[in-house]
Amino acid sequence: MTKTLIKCFIKNYEDITNPKVREAYGNLGSMVGIIANLILCLSKMGIGLLFKSMAIFADGINNLSDAGSSVVTLIGFKLSAKPADEDHPFGHARIEYISGMIVSFIILLLGLELIRSSISKILNPEPILFSPILIMVLVFSIMVKLWLSRFNRILGTKIQSTTMIATATDSRNDVLATSAVLLATIISYFTGINLDGLMGGVVGAFIFYSGISLIKETTSPLLGQAPDPEFVNAIQTRLLSYKEITGFHDLVIHSYGPNRWFASVHAEVPADANLLHCHDIIDNIERDLQREMGIDMVIHMDPIVTNDPVINDLKAQVKEFAKTIDPRLSIHDFRMVMGPTHSNIIFDIAIPIGFKQSPSELAKALDTAIKSINPDYYTVITVDTNYISTSIASHITNQSS
Repeated sequence: MTKTLIKCFIKNYEDITNPKVREAYGNLGSMVGIIANLILCLSKMGIGLLFKSMAIFADGINNLSDAGSSVVTLIGFKLSAKPADEDHPFGHARIEYISGMIVSFIILLLGLELIRSSISKILNPEPILFSPILIMVLVFSIMVKLWLSRFNRILGTKIQSTTMIATATDSRNDVLATSAVLLATIISYFTGINLDGLMGGVVGAFIFYSGISLIKETTSPLLGQAPDPEFVNAIQTRLLSYKEITGFHDLVIHSYGPNRWFASVHAEVPADANLLHCHDIIDNIERDLQREMGIDMVIHMDPIVTNDPVINDLKAQVKEFAKTIDPRLSIHDFRMVMGPTHSNIIFDIAIPIGFKQSPSELAKALDTAIKSINPDYYTVITVDTNYISTSIASHITNQSS
């Protein structure tokens, strides 16, 4: 059924990098969610009032919040599809994350309110009226929510939408919550033990937990989460597929919403190569990455001396020493400026996130090691952070006076 709905309502449904197609997926998921949840809401709230069941009525309110969440998601997808403008040159795609965060807070507040109402029900219990109609409504709700969970997960995975995947998780939690209500109703009928308020509290707790989880999921992209390692590896592999590129460093990737990638990198080329030819290659790489992976890449070209045995030998020694400190350390932009009294050894060293040693301590350790090779070597060391850090700390030691 999911594939049928996709084919019927989404034109060019395989072109998921197209913002219009992505918006169509969001519209389909939201509209199906609104309709299904409104049906469940009306049926549960009516049954809950008729049979005096706070747990079922609470579950109906949860479905109403789900319908409202789908409305927010629908608006979010429409706004996020807006093209870039003068005030927002990187587009509006992050609005999808904001809409997901709004939904998360709505769910969180509803969970708290339902817990409060259920506590009142526990303190002042009322008998639950049993009916086959009541059981049928709950079973129907479980089946619908199971389908909605799978439906949203398929759509969310297809377009890599954290908002829709979160909605799928919320539907799965609803299945567990409604199952708890069904269990309480059956237990009450056969044993006379009234678990209505307790199960209502369980429903509220599930909603509250879902809200907390969804807040974490939707705020992470807004804060600037690390790119997927497979995505990073794909970029690295593509860069090194060009024979003119001998290496690269300072790869920084920014996401401005789903499928909105901006990146920069320093690409190393032989210093004795034809620079006009290399510049043309760099332009081709930028176009290829945009066409193949949808990345707006800015590439800085770094000429590197590759055929000087003195520089190559010293670089190899510095790399080996860096590995003894931490295997994750990497050296780049290594060069030597020779003079009559001393030589400047200039390079950058990239540290991983969470590296314990301070930049100044690391620079001092490297300087000491290089001095042990030749006391006339003065170091100019820049310590920077891999991938996502925008702060660069430069440390210059032993400058001649």
